[in-house]
Amino acid sequence: MLETGLILRALARNKIGALLIALQIALTLAIMVNAIFMILERQQQMQRASGLDEANSFYLTNTIFAQDYNIISHLQTDLHTIRNTPGVIDAVQINAVPLSGSGWSMALQHQPGEDKDAIGAAIYLVDEHGINSLGLTLIAGTNFSQADVEIRQDGQSTWPSKTIITQAFAESLYPDDWQAAIGNTVYISQHQPMQIIGVVKALQAPWNGWNGVERSMLVPFHRASKGSYYYIRTEPGQRDRLMPIIEKALAESDKERIIRRVTTVEETRARSYQQHNASNKILITVVITLTLITGFGIVGLAIFSINRRVKQIGTRRALGATKGQIMRYFMLENFLISSIGVTLGCIGAIALNIWLVNTFNFAPIGVELIAFGVIALFIVGQLAVLYPARKAALIPPASATRTV
Repeated sequence: MLETGLILRALARNKIGALLIALQIALTLAIMVNAIFMILERQQQMQRASGLDEANSFYLTNTIFAQDYNIISHLQTDLHTIRNTPGVIDAVQINAVPLSGSGWSMALQHQPGEDKDAIGAAIYLVDEHGINSLGLTLIAGTNFSQADVEIRQDGQSTWPSKTIITQAFAESLYPDDWQAAIGNTVYISQHQPMQIIGVVKALQAPWNGWNGVERSMLVPFHRASKGSYYYIRTEPGQRDRLMPIIEKALAESDKERIIRRVTTVEETRARSYQQHNASNKILITVVITLTLITGFGIVGLAIFSINRRVKQIGTRRALGATKGQIMRYFMLENFLISSIGVTLGCIGAIALNIWLVNTFNFAPIGVELIAFGVIALFIVGQLAVLYPARKAALIPPASATRTV
């Protein structure tokens, strides 16, 4: 095409400027695609279901400072008080809260012994009210009975004989058929047997960045500890009203302990993913800034090129070139520069992603995301050159006779 040849010869005379814009487009594409990929990854993490009835749940800490204190007796009194408060669905003592960042973990294995492979999971100590209090969905097996619940002393190393696990944990233990977990015996602490009696659909671990965040297990224990959580689930819409009522009732019923840190699960989720949100905002700012800089660079190069070729454009206009042909010339010129840039950018995006995969264990980037970046930068380039192209089209044919 004759017009393409003219453009290439013109670019060859100003190859430094065109090359710089092409490299800028390449850098923007490489960073943009991987940044958007990381944003989407974090968004998917933040949207994972915790398994809890988050909108209607809160928890508080019960810290005992008295010396001679019947922990279990007071625990039963507290739970009876909470569970019988109008508007409360259920309540449970628990050792940790999902997504809170602090908790316990143990590992289960199919055979006893120190040399056997084991799979780790978050562990929650609850009673027979645990599933209902947390709002979990039991999809196989049975719940604990009151007779299953044991008393755990601080420092105790033995475990109950039964457990309930999440579906994700069951799939890790029995990849061929997770339902085969029901009734099977596994081993905790390398040699203590536990029978899996139930499977819940989902219950996340306290640590959102852990690769086993979906693997959790429930163990029937009441803790005889001076520090624990009470987790409360309310009827829809009653949570905020009941939080101060329950806090006050517990505080006034016993002056030998402190009730504090009354927190909703939604607040815990927001705090857990605070760093994710901050990182996403930074990445979004970087992508927008790079795109704007690239757009302004294209505008600057096009205006510079037009100012250098006023006489040439005027001559073309005098020879019969229409305004549309002049605009098309500069739009095509930008398209060719962008083509070089996005080609280099695709290579850079893939190389950067390979480095991220090998260094930070990221997932490989999708072809569709690279295609999105390519199309986006082509659009940015065409929009950026639109104003300079229109300006060039307005140059009168008389300009051909002017001397600089």
